[in-house]
Amino acid sequence: MQRRKFLTATAATAALAACSSSETTTEAAAPAKASAVEKPVSLYVGTQRGPTNQHMLEYFKRHGVNHICGQLPRPPYPERGFYSVDELSAARELSEKNGVTMDMIAAPFLPSSHVDREKRANIVLGKEPERQRDIDDINKTIENCAAAGIPAIKYNMSLLGVVRTERTPGRGGSSYSTWKLSEAKADPPMTRAGKVDADTAWERIEHFVSNVAPVAHENKVRIACHPHDPGMPQPEGWQGVDRVLGTPEGLYKMASLHDSPYHGFNLCLGTTAEMLQNPKEEIHDVIRELGGQKRIFNIHFRNIVGKRDDFQEVYPDEGDMLMPQVLRTLYEVDYPFMLMPDHMPRHEDDPNGRMAFAYGFGYIKGLIQSLKYELGQDLEEEGPNSWFPA
Repeated sequence: MQRRKFLTATAATAALAACSSSETTTEAAAPAKASAVEKPVSLYVGTQRGPTNQHMLEYFKRHGVNHICGQLPRPPYPERGFYSVDELSAARELSEKNGVTMDMIAAPFLPSSHVDREKRANIVLGKEPERQRDIDDINKTIENCAAAGIPAIKYNMSLLGVVRTERTPGRGGSSYSTWKLSEAKADPPMTRAGKVDADTAWERIEHFVSNVAPVAHENKVRIACHPHDPGMPQPEGWQGVDRVLGTPEGLYKMASLHDSPYHGFNLCLGTTAEMLQNPKEEIHDVIRELGGQKRIFNIHFRNIVGKRDDFQEVYPDEGDMLMPQVLRTLYEVDYPFMLMPDHMPRHEDDPNGRMAFAYGFGYIKGLIQSLKYELGQDLEEEGPNSWFPA
C-alpha cells in the first residue's frame, strides 16, 4: 500500500473505531473529531524575501517554499509609481518557471519605513495633490495585478516604521531585535509629519481605504495591510504620532472601514503579540475575530518573548506563544494562505539571513505536515483555498 493511502486509511479506521468503541467517549468529542478529519488543511509555507530573481527562487524551492510574495524593483520615482502589466507578468512567469506561485506582491511604495527616510509618503502624510496621484498609482497597480494574474498586494500605513531599542543576546551567539519602551528615546522628538493624533491618523487611513478598497473589490485583488510595529502608548504616541493600528481594537476598526472580502490584513503574529499583555492566550482572540471575518490574507508566523512595551523577537520555537496551538487556531478559522517567517534572529555567520530563514521555512512546514498527519491528510498537497473569493 502506498504511504499516503496508508495514512489516510489508518486515520479513517481510527475515526471509525472511535465512533463505535467504548461509551466513555464523550458525545462532544466525536463530532469535533469527525469535522476536523473532513476539513482540509489549506494553509502553506511562503515567504516575502527578495528580490524575486532566479537565484532566490531556487533557494526557496530547495527549502520547500512553493509560494511567495513577489519583491519587484520599485518603479522609477517620480516618473512612475505603479507596476506595469509586463513587469508583473514577467515576475509571475519567472516564478512559475521555477515551480513557485506568486500569491501576492509588495506594493510599489507604502513600505514599513520611517517617514523621514521615505521619498514617497504623501498618502500617510495626507499631502495633496500628491496624495491623490499616489492613490491613483496604487489603484493602477491593483488593476495591472488583475490583468497579470496576481491576486493580492500587501502594504503599510506607517509613519514610524519598525521601532526598536538595542539588540539583545540570543541563543547560540545570535542577537534578537528588541523593544523596551522604558529605555527608548524619541530622537528626534517629532518626525517631519509633526503631530499626528488619532483623528488625523484615522482620516488618512479612511481616505485611503475608501479610495482603494472599491477598486480592489472590482478587480478581485486582495489588499493586505500590516499592523503598526510596535504599538505605542496612547494617546501620546511616539515622535508625535498616535499609532492607531497598534492595538487589536484598531485592527478591528480598520476591518470595519469597508465591507469587502478583498480588504484585510497581512497579519504579523509577532506584531500582534507585541500589542498584548498576555500574547500566549490573547493572540487566539485576535485570530478568531479577524479570521472569522475572512480578513486575513497573509501571516507573518513569528514569535516573541515578552509583551506590549517590552519584548524580544526570537526563534519561533522558543517564544511565549505556542506556535502549534496558533497553527491550530488558524486551521480552526479556515485560514487558506501563506505562513511566512519574518524578523528572524541574526548571527555574524549568516549575514544575509539565509540560514535563519531556512530554519523558519522548515519549522513552519514541519508543523503543517504534523497537523496533516494527525488528521490523516496528504502531507504534500497544498490547498485548496477554502474561502478564496470567486
